[in-house]
Amino acid sequence: MNYSRAVGVARFVLVILCIALLMSVAVCGVDAWGLGGIFDDGTVVLGLDLSGGSRITYSAVTDDTGSSLSEGMDSILQAMRTRLDNSGYTEANVYLVGDNMITVEIPGIDDPNEAVKSFGSMGKLTFRNTDGETVLTGEDVAKAQAVYAQTSDGTYEYQVSLSFTEEGSKKFAAATKAAVGKTIAIYMDDELLSKPKVKEEITGGEASISSGNMTLEYAKMLAGNINAGALKYELKLEELRSIGPTLGEKSLQTSLQAGLIGVCLVAVFLIAVYRIPGLMASISMVAYLALFMLCISVFKINLTLPGIAGVVLSVGMAVDANVVVFERMKEEIRGGKSAKAAIKSGYQKAFSAVLDSNVTTFIAAGVLYALGSGTIKGFAITLGLGVVLTFITAVFLTRLLLNLCCDMYITSTGLYGVKERSVQ
Repeated sequence: MNYSRAVGVARFVLVILCIALLMSVAVCGVDAWGLGGIFDDGTVVLGLDLSGGSRITYSAVTDDTGSSLSEGMDSILQAMRTRLDNSGYTEANVYLVGDNMITVEIPGIDDPNEAVKSFGSMGKLTFRNTDGETVLTGEDVAKAQAVYAQTSDGTYEYQVSLSFTEEGSKKFAAATKAAVGKTIAIYMDDELLSKPKVKEEITGGEASISSGNMTLEYAKMLAGNINAGALKYELKLEELRSIGPTLGEKSLQTSLQAGLIGVCLVAVFLIAVYRIPGLMASISMVAYLALFMLCISVFKINLTLPGIAGVVLSVGMAVDANVVVFERMKEEIRGGKSAKAAIKSGYQKAFSAVLDSNVTTFIAAGVLYALGSGTIKGFAITLGLGVVLTFITAVFLTRLLLNLCCDMYITSTGLYGVKERSVQ
């Protein structure tokens, strides 16, 4: 074995080891990073159709009737949908019941009582000075976000970071200037959230809400409520109950098994038709699955049956991209080019077609996410993420592996799906 071939083999083995490590992290997790394995309890956030959840029904406390009530309930419905999406519950369902009732179905929530309290609140944020006067409201907040940050005493905890509007920044600066040495209380409705002492005038246009025992879930809910704005009517809890998975306990396992069988059959087809390129594409699919599982674990993406369909569809996109490139490569080899030259030319000539198909699919996923809700958003998220990951693995990783095969002198045209006699 000469030096260049040895280098090619070493690089190929290194890439395979990296993919194996990636898959190991995705499946087993890393305790030191606080990252659970894909099959560990609590790692994957399942939707209502796969895991069940909680159903909360509220009634609106109002004397409005007719069109005024209808408009008010519609505004609450939209605000509640925004609260859920901002809190990460894109798979939750929210709908009106009768004239003055609204039902929220939330998948896999840890603390239903906390959800009742948070989502059912009016969401009226106020900042009050020591005289009880309101100096700012939620309308002065441009953005609220749940963060894990350091407090004034040096400890770290979950907080809600606030960014004020231009007018809100001026109000906050004036309020803190007048309250130096005193406190400004932050209320959500009539509940005291925080009462920090003002040390100096704050002109940066930012503040934070911390309570000392705030959980990530509550911080997300609170930030979502602030971003969505106050509800028009006060909501009264009518019912809280647990609901089971609509598709049965074995639906997820069956779906995953079907998806795995499909991926294996696709790999067999690619290898049978395209030989070495098909094998490299199959290895890239393993890397894709590992990356996708990591994204689900790290970003806590809600997974539903439509979401799984988005994953399978993105795998189909990857196969389509590989077929386009490999057929182009075969044409180049039949034209008399070497395997390495055919790989370069095939990817160059097929790249625009592959890019266009992936971009259009990604745009479609973006439109579904922007205009859809609930499971539609879940499908859009997994499809969009899948398109990005398949493009990276199918185009760049597969090409890298094929070039490494050439570096190892695996260049026989027969190994690239072209019979020797068909080469000009």
